[in-house]
Amino acid sequence: MGLKVRIIPCLDVDAGRVVKGTRFKDLRDAGDPVELAALYDREGADEIVFYDITASHEDRDTATTLARRAAEEVFIPYTIGGGVRTVQDMRAMLRAGADKVSINSAAVRTPDLINEGAERFGSQCVVLSVDVKRAESGKPSGKPNGKPGWEVYLNGGRLNTEMDAVEWLVEGERRGAGEFVLNSMDSDGTESGYDLDLISEVASKTGLPIIASGGAGHPGHMVSAVRAGASAVLAASIFHFGEYSIAEVKEALGEAGVPVR
Repeated sequence: MGLKVRIIPCLDVDAGRVVKGTRFKDLRDAGDPVELAALYDREGADEIVFYDITASHEDRDTATTLARRAAEEVFIPYTIGGGVRTVQDMRAMLRAGADKVSINSAAVRTPDLINEGAERFGSQCVVLSVDVKRAESGKPSGKPNGKPGWEVYLNGGRLNTEMDAVEWLVEGERRGAGEFVLNSMDSDGTESGYDLDLISEVASKTGLPIIASGGAGHPGHMVSAVRAGASAVLAASIFHFGEYSIAEVKEALGEAGVPVR
């Protein structure tokens, strides 16, 4: 834990509004994305992530308008994902003001997008995000211990590819991704804690920074994620609905011995 851990609010955007649900369902409105991001900036967040959560499913382009609006109000690094399908889409997001572009569904369908993005813009701009669920216990895993692993889902968690998530991330690193977002669909919005087994498994097989996502309910969960191998912790519900402030989270992590910015 030598490097300082990043605290990253995640803003899931649908029809121009921030929404948050549980396991990708029962969405609640949480406000205007740029207003919220600017608030988190003022409160001391280290980065912001915006996800257009229906862009891939509805075959839409991620709104460059959001990237431009954010560039005017947000002065910390921010990432935008959702509906990015080509290097031209990535270029548009970066030119509009985003510091990084997150790719998920398109990277699975066209893995060369990772290579092309890294070669064109640098690995530091390419974030490989995965939405994963634990495989069913009765399903053969092909793993030495026989335990089921995690499967990759696309289109906002609607389509199960049955791809092994850890193997996919190993390939993503080889192709030039700069960091990972591990979003556990089993834990998403539950506030019951991150999937620590997933984090530690990926950390043992890859060398890239890991952003833990899905399940944060209190700072203790974030401490556990860092100890499992995460370099950054992403959260939504606890910030959007006023359960914790950025400052409270950083204070709690610092008291637990986790170095924060």
